[in-house]
Amino acid sequence: MSLDYTSHSHRPEPDELVPSRYALRVGEIDVLVISDGVLPLPTAMLAHNVDPAVRAAWLNDMFLPPDAFDWALNVVVARSGGQTILIDAGLGLDPDLNLPRAGQLVRRLEAAGIDLGSVTDVVLTHMHMDHIGGLLVDGVKDRLRPDLRIHVAAAEVEFWASPDFSHVSMPPGFPDALRSAAKRFVKEYRSQLRTFEEEHEVAPGVVVRRTGGHTPGHSVVRLASGGDRLTFAGDLVFAVGFDHPDWYNGFEHDPEESAQVRVRLLRELAANGELLVATHLPFPSIGRVALDGDVFRWVPTFWDY
Repeated sequence: MSLDYTSHSHRPEPDELVPSRYALRVGEIDVLVISDGVLPLPTAMLAHNVDPAVRAAWLNDMFLPPDAFDWALNVVVARSGGQTILIDAGLGLDPDLNLPRAGQLVRRLEAAGIDLGSVTDVVLTHMHMDHIGGLLVDGVKDRLRPDLRIHVAAAEVEFWASPDFSHVSMPPGFPDALRSAAKRFVKEYRSQLRTFEEEHEVAPGVVVRRTGGHTPGHSVVRLASGGDRLTFAGDLVFAVGFDHPDWYNGFEHDPEESAQVRVRLLRELAANGELLVATHLPFPSIGRVALDGDVFRWVPTFWDY
């Protein structure tokens, strides 16, 4: 994968009106942000600990619909030191939840010229199904390398052996689907899991670090090379989290800890100026964080084309 190749050699597929991938470099590390699609979800998922009228006012200020809107679903491919690393794997397929506009990862990797067999490592920020489901699509495992390494926090694997949903606020059907996907994933890929406790260097300049909060083993991935830095924050930061980092997302298993972790991360990113990418920020999701009084401001980068 090179920037010239991924950026210019493939045109969007005929049924795509806009590109679904964006390439950049972090020092010597090639990075490709790929859209797995969008998840239409109730807006209540953005903040279940605030008055609905307050939440509605924020949505109105952002020109977003009041009841449901499309959450972006982004993954990252990075190449460093001869390794090709897939960071998260998208939704895959779950027809029972009626999410037909996500689960696009495999065909979009192919459109970018990335063969599944070239992936040497997968890093999982956590094991919610919209981060592991692409590896559960029929036929995908057979196309992956037999020596593929899947890096995930040990606390995450332990959590999904008996997950606690007592503090979440999800639409009906989601808890069962999440349990089922995680159980199936561990069963199918157990021999390829490479667990870590707090931090692990996957490839030169590619480090995964456990944060907890969203799930007990939730992790962020930090890329650093030649003075450039980028953090893939997984599900620690949603679009509303800059203005209201204390709002609880419905998919957080420990909302209070999630808010604390989110604030610490955003303060750190605002101080060091490094790039931020997150799963559910609008594609291509690349930007920086600025302080805005007691809260934060997301500053999207200008597209480079």
